[in-house]
Amino acid sequence: MRHLLSLKRARTIIERFRDTRILVIGDLIMDHFIWGKVRRISPEAPVPVVEVTSESLMLGGSANVVNNIHSLGGKSLVTGVVGRDDDGKKLIAALKEKGIPTEGIIADAKRPTTIKTRVIAHNQQVVRFDREKKDRIEPDSTAKVFNYIKKAVRSADLVIISDYAKGLITESLVEDTVEAARKFDRPIAVDPKVEHFDYYRGVSIVTPNNLEASLASGVEITDDASLHRAGEVLFNKLGCEALLITRGENGMSLFEQNSETHIPTVAQEVFDVSGAGDTVIGALGLALASGASYKEAAVIANFAAGVVVGKVGTATVAPEELAAAVEAGLKKAR
Repeated sequence: MRHLLSLKRARTIIERFRDTRILVIGDLIMDHFIWGKVRRISPEAPVPVVEVTSESLMLGGSANVVNNIHSLGGKSLVTGVVGRDDDGKKLIAALKEKGIPTEGIIADAKRPTTIKTRVIAHNQQVVRFDREKKDRIEPDSTAKVFNYIKKAVRSADLVIISDYAKGLITESLVEDTVEAARKFDRPIAVDPKVEHFDYYRGVSIVTPNNLEASLASGVEITDDASLHRAGEVLFNKLGCEALLITRGENGMSLFEQNSETHIPTVAQEVFDVSGAGDTVIGALGLALASGASYKEAAVIANFAAGVVVGKVGTATVAPEELAAAVEAGLKKAR
């Protein structure tokens, strides 16, 4: 990886994170974790009995992208929709505690705040249940979101669209955001959902995972040849500047015009992949906004993901952790 990113260059990019501001548009979610232990199987059904020891609430979805940007030292502007309920209030309060502006968050009384509850025992997820409404956001709430986007994009260095298919991201919202961003020459990075791939034409970079890339391209990715075909199909379909396919234990593959770059995984141990995509898009966006090329930004995002999957829960990465991981990884790659 040293041919893609030098240690000196990596340090410069990471140091610049604190001078960047990212506008995050997407589906705001609360992640609820129930932690416990399993000692027996239920006599009522063949399922584990979890003895609950603690509970925690964490920022999820696009709010976790914001949290990752904040943790890495960058600044965020955020817009999205929550319910006019206790979970929505908790999400806004959690962002405010970190000093993140929340005036772009719209409270809608007609829908609940999306909350995902994961039951974790012995560092493994036992079950997950979701409370949500995935219908399209009400037009008046969408209008308020876009009004904020038009205002906020002026002071942002880059725009991230974090699409969890919970009703906010529509084709017209993406088109209007692309138009608004172009006026100020702001790049747009998208963490996508398969069913919305047709929406993302004209953005700068899209970051599907391996399964999403397979489904969206119609090419099952099983080897390097099928990966190449899938990448070509999506790159041409989207008309973007770059496409980054995240491939779990196989690392990442970056497609640019007449260029294909494979980046090996750097994860040492994988405990939990929850939120790893949020870390990738957050770190990638910060790096691009800090002057990195797509190749340099992909390498940095790869190291950030390698750190976060070694933690349990919807985790984040600190700049010092990222810098240490990059240094160790690049020295090892000599």
